[in-house]
Order: sequence, then C-alpha cells, then structure tokens
Amino acid sequence: MRSVETVLALVVVATVVATFARHLSIPAPSLLVVVGVGVGLIPGVPSIRVTPDVVSLVVLPPLIYAAGEELAWRDLRQVWRPVAALAVGLVLASAAVVAVLAGLVTPLPGAAAFVLGAILASTDPVAVTALGRRLSLPPRVQALVQAESLFNDATSLVLFRVAVSIAVAGGSVAWGHTIVEFIRLSLGGAAVGAVVAVAVGLVRRRTEDPVLETVIALVTPYLAYVAAEAAGASGVTAVVVASVAVGNRTGRFTTGDIRLQLEAVYGTVVFLLESVVFALIGLELPVVVRGLSGREHLWPLEALAVTGGLLVVRILWVFPLSAADHVLRRRPGRPSWQVPAVVSWAGARGVIPLAATLSIPLTADGGAPFPGRDLIQVLATSVIVVTLAVQGFSLAPLVRRAGVTLDPSVTGRQELAARRRLARSALDHLEQLAELEVAPEVVIEQLRRSLLARLDHLDGEVDRAGPEGSLEASYRRLRRDLIGVERAELAHLYDQGQINESTRRRLARALDLEQAGLENGS
Repeated sequence: MRSVETVLALVVVATVVATFARHLSIPAPSLLVVVGVGVGLIPGVPSIRVTPDVVSLVVLPPLIYAAGEELAWRDLRQVWRPVAALAVGLVLASAAVVAVLAGLVTPLPGAAAFVLGAILASTDPVAVTALGRRLSLPPRVQALVQAESLFNDATSLVLFRVAVSIAVAGGSVAWGHTIVEFIRLSLGGAAVGAVVAVAVGLVRRRTEDPVLETVIALVTPYLAYVAAEAAGASGVTAVVVASVAVGNRTGRFTTGDIRLQLEAVYGTVVFLLESVVFALIGLELPVVVRGLSGREHLWPLEALAVTGGLLVVRILWVFPLSAADHVLRRRPGRPSWQVPAVVSWAGARGVIPLAATLSIPLTADGGAPFPGRDLIQVLATSVIVVTLAVQGFSLAPLVRRAGVTLDPSVTGRQELAARRRLARSALDHLEQLAELEVAPEVVIEQLRRSLLARLDHLDGEVDRAGPEGSLEASYRRLRRDLIGVERAELAHLYDQGQINESTRRRLARALDLEQAGLENGS
C-alpha cells in the first residue's frame, strides 16, 4: 500500500508542477527535474528507487512511440545524412571523450569510465521531444534533433553492453563481435518494428470500434519492444521504426472521430508518464548521492567536468559537420552559426540514460562488487539533471536569439493559402456533382452557399500581420463567445429537465469539437 500511495502522490505532484510550468511558458521537464531534486532533499521524504524494468518496459515504449509518431518520412529523408553522422559518429566520440575524461578526473577504473561514457553518449528522444515540442523550430531542424535522438540509441546500447561485459569479465574488446552485435541489434530491431507496423496496420484497417482502436494504439509500443527484446534485438529501435511507420499511415486507416479519441487518450498517457519520469529523475539524484562513501565528496565537480566534456565534443562535432554540409550542397556565402548552435545545445540526456544506469549489475564475475557502480550512478544522474535543467531552461532563449524560429506571419499565410485551396477543391468537386445531378439541388445549393461563405471569409483576411486585428481572429473571438452562450443555455435546458444526460453529452461534445476547431485555426 505504501508503494501505491507514493506513486499516487508522485502523479499528483508531477501533474501540478507540469501544469504550473505550462502557465509560466517554461519547459516542464526542466522544472520537474528541479522540483524532484528539491523534494528529494527534504528530510523525512521516503527514498524512491526505480527498478530498470519499470523504466525500460513500462515508461519508455509509449514515450518513444509518441516521439516517433511526430516524425514525418519527408522530413526524415531530408536529414538522414547528418542524422547518420550524429547517431553513430557523435555517439562514439562522446563515449570516448567521457571515458577519457572520467578516467582523468574521477577515481573510476578504465572499464567503469567506459561504462559511464556509453551511458551518456546518446541524447534522449523523450527529453529532446519534450523540450522541442514548445519551440517553433523549422521542420528540418526539428526533424534533425528529433531523428538523431531516436536513432542513436542502437549505437549507445551496443556500447553499453560491451562496456558492461568488459567491466564484469575484465576482458578486452572484441571489435569483430562488437560490430556484429551492433548490426544484430539495430537491423534486428528495425525488422521487428517493421513487422509490427505492418501487422498493426492490417488490424486497424479492419477495426472501426474506437475503444479497440485505442487499445491497439496503446499496446503497439509494448508489443514492438517486447518482441524485439525476445528476439535479441534492440527494443528501442523496434519502437522507433514502428512509431514512424504507423504514425505516417494513421490517416489511411482511421476516421476523424477515432483520431480525436486517440489523440486525447494518448496525450493524457504521455503527459502523465513524462511528468512522472522527469520528476523521478530529480528524486533519484539525492538517493544515489546518499549511497556514496565519504571519500567521494568531489562528485559535483566531476559531474560538471563530464557535462562540460559532452557539450564541448558535441559543439566540435556539429559545427564542422554543418560546414561540410554547406560545402557539399554548394551553398553561397559563409556557413551560418545559428542552426549548428541550436543543434549543439539540443542534446539533453534523460530517460534512456537513466534506464541504462539503473540496469548496471551489482556484481562482477567472481562475486566482487561492480567497480564504481555507485559513483557511475551519481555522475550519470547528475549529468542528466544538469542537461535537463541548464539546456532546458536556456534552449528557448537561444532559439530566439539565433532567430531560427518560424515566422508566425509566414506560417499564417501558408495555412491561409492551404485552407483556400481546400475550400476551392471542395467547391470544384461540388460543381461536378451538380452537373451529374447525383444529389438533390437543394442539398447542392446549401453546400455551395456554405463553401462560398468560407471562401469569402478567407478572402476577407486583410490584416495578416497581427492576429488581434484580423477579421478571422474577430470571427473566432465572437464565435467563442457564442459557444459560451450556447453552453449556458444547454446547462439551463438540462437543469430544467428538458433534455436527458445523453443528449446533453452529445451536444456538449459538438460544441467542444467546434471550439477545438476554432483554437486550431480550422
């Protein structure tokens, strides 16, 4: 019962903090981590230790799946070359730098330092997506940082397994076996993810029940992860491939009502899991610090040194890569600093390094304690907390300073032009139907008036610079006010007993959908 109470309290605290962060327009992961550390330092707060199975199997799959669903094939095709260089080359370089640095500034032996480097080598898709979701980055930049964080896990996972095996057995590195292991994990995970995506697509095409659709969507990431791990492949890679494949085909085998329900349910699940897991990262730091011996009092400086090494190697890798891409594409002028700066700073660590840290074995071969396990956990957790806090709070100001955010006026004009095209295509098709006389004239005329009114409304958008002065914004404000009046009248009808509960719910949902369309600009 104590565990249930702790989990419920954590959910409540994390939800309140995340909601508070949204009102302050600051990244929720960063605030959750800071609050978690603060709560963990309060005397009398029970220590919360998370098992690796909880993070890897329960929390990780749906969060990675949600991040992968947001990545479009078109954007991924445009950035696959730099993503490959970052997902493999930068991971190897980061692991090497951290291993060397940890061997110099910490008492960790060489094998344990290699384990720490492998843990912290890759960026985290959950953290990067959560931090980048609120920023209006250009599609190419957003796809680059998101795809890198999604696809660099296979590399870091192989490094981690190799590093742990060396530390446990005290043996040397078998590079041939390492390369085979990397291919088996990455390609095996991709194959399993593709099979799961095909199977899920076939099932969902034949399913029209919203409840079943929701259950299938919730089970899919767990199915991909468990199937890949059972086959000896990378579960994370399988979830990534399945999420990208299914996410880019969702519109083909679901209806609008089902998509609305899926978005609501999955959005709630992701919000709760993200809130809890980032709070847990903060709570974990005081716990692992208490497990250190008194001789290891320099861990804060060592953690800062490792964090600095990660940031430096990322900067030294991303800027030359950007310059090389500029030359290969034969772009005029000098390479800009803005995009490489944002990509360099969008390298937060998070849930996946935490899961790797928790999965370090307790003992080596022969029953001896795993070398430096407590210090590895402290340093890894500290780096995760520092990157989430420092880079999380400063990424938005850097993006604004660099000027790489999308111009609202440009996106507004693009959306307006697209909406005109949609209305015009519908009107053209309606005229063809009228010529064929496949529907009553009164129905055709009613739809024609509706579409012409929509086009007139869009054509009347004369002030596109500021939303407050535009006719469209005035229409939305007035319609929202009228929806409020309708809601009040609906409540009055229900209170007077003139309608039943089911009728009230149906009409309230219709008003909710219309208001949602107004908020989304439709």
